Order: sequence, then structure tokens, then C-alpha cells
Amino acid sequence: MWITLADSLCELGESPFWHPQERSLYWVDIPGRTILRTRGDIEKGARVERWRMPSEPGCIAPARRGGWVIALRDGVYRAKEWGGALSLMAAADFDTKTMRFNDGKCDPLGRFWAGTINEAKDRPSATLYCLDARQGRTPALVPMANEATTANGLAFSPDATQMYWSDTPAHRIRAWDWDVEANALSRPRVFKDFAGKPKGWDPETPRGYAGRPDGATVDAEGNYWSAMFEGGQVLRFSPSGEQTAALAVPAQCPTMPCFGGDDLNILFVTTSRENRPATELEARPASGQVVAMKVDARGLPVDFFDD
Repeated sequence: MWITLADSLCELGESPFWHPQERSLYWVDIPGRTILRTRGDIEKGARVERWRMPSEPGCIAPARRGGWVIALRDGVYRAKEWGGALSLMAAADFDTKTMRFNDGKCDPLGRFWAGTINEAKDRPSATLYCLDARQGRTPALVPMANEATTANGLAFSPDATQMYWSDTPAHRIRAWDWDVEANALSRPRVFKDFAGKPKGWDPETPRGYAGRPDGATVDAEGNYWSAMFEGGQVLRFSPSGEQTAALAVPAQCPTMPCFGGDDLNILFVTTSRENRPATELEARPASGQVVAMKVDARGLPVDFFDD
């Protein structure tokens, strides 16, 4: 059974991760320009702290030397203390009037990945970047993949041999073979295609539409869990792309799942209420909040940024 985290309301929640040392859940509210985290026992009603950002935070990841790496609209920043100064690591190389950073996370070697979104959604101009600051390297945004409109669904297989990336408006998840040491992608392919939104589909009577792939995570067995925006569900796929489970979510627009808790068997899902019809929000009051449920799967520990 799903529970709703108290005081977790956002316009558009995204980028959740579980911090094992702090036993805390972190996530962002993109249009709310806020980073959020829990304090205290999450199963007994933790409180939520909020940190206001100067622009939209697309994604966030913890750092091994403390603090976080944060992708804001105009670049990737480093923060050492909660509520503290933001230090620019790498400025965006795109027009920030029409594009911003969106979904991202770190890989097992401590590099930070972040994709972009073309806010006009008129062409596939979004790019997936990787930033490597290990062992004194000068941080730089290196393009790794492109031809997307809204970068989402970034995840890495447990053995670090495969990378996943979705384009939400295209209703498509792609996959690549990945050489983690060389950080080289090869053999691009379609992992999963979904049917588009039916003509005349109405969010007030949301039937006949499975949704489109938004944020994602991978569990310890290599299964890919995708939040299906406007589909009201999280779908699980085997490494071969076979759908093996569907979990109905008490919000029409789930945005990203992650595993957390001491045993990494709690599935947390951020959701959106931004621009949703009043009838939907009344019928689904969890919209915009974080929902959680224990599942028969275990996740992988979050990967930390290495600088």
C-alpha cells in the first residue's frame, strides 16, 4: 500500500535519491526552484527541509567529500553545505532562455550526468552531458548522446555495461552498450517504444493511455523501473525489455522512482501537479507529493559524485 510523505508537496517533484549515511530522501521541485530533503525516521513521519535555488534544479546527486552537485538551468554547481554557497563548475553551452537541465545522476565511477529539455518541445535538440571532475580534472560538460526533446530515464545497469536514456515526448526508451572505464557508448538501440497519446485523450477520464516514460531507476537484478507520466503507473522491465510488473500510483503523473530505506526495498516515487486539471487534483490528492511503498525488490545504493 502506498503512503504519502507528509509535507512533501511540490509542483513538479523529480530526481529523488536515498542518502544512506543521512538516512534521508532528497528530491527537487523544478518549477518551485527548491531542493528538499527529509530529516528523521521516514517511516515514523520525518520532517521536510527546503532549500531555495536561484533557478530551476533539474537534478541533484550527493558528493563523496560532502555536499552535492546540482544541475541548475544555466550550469552545474557544487554546494558544500545545506543552504550554503553555490560554486559554478561548468556553465551551460546552450541557450538557457529555451533550454535547461533536467534528469540526471552520477555513475558508479563518480561522474555526473545530466540531460537537457527543449522547453518549446518543437524539435529533438536535447543533449545528455557527462561531467568528470575526478583526480584534479577540470570539470567540463561532454556531450554523450542527443536527438531527444526531453531528456529523462537515465540509468545504468548493475554491471555497468549498459546505459538507458528516454525521450519522454517520443514515448521511447533507448539503450547503449557502455564501456564504463573509457566512458564510451556503442550499439545504440530502442529498448522500449510506447503507444502515443490517443487523439482526444482527456486527463479527466484517463483511460486508454499507458503514459510516456519519465524518470527511471534500476534495481539490483538489473530491472528497469520507469515512471509513466500521465499513465498513473510505474512499469518494470527486464534487461531484455520485457514488461514484468505494473504498479498503479495514486497520482496521474509520476515522474521518477528510486529505492531507499535501510534495506533499499522502499520504492519512492516523485509526482507532479503542475498544470493539472482541478478535477484530477481533487480525485488524486497525492499529486505533487512523494509516495512510497515497500516492494519485493532491492535497489542499488546511490552513486556519489567524485571530485
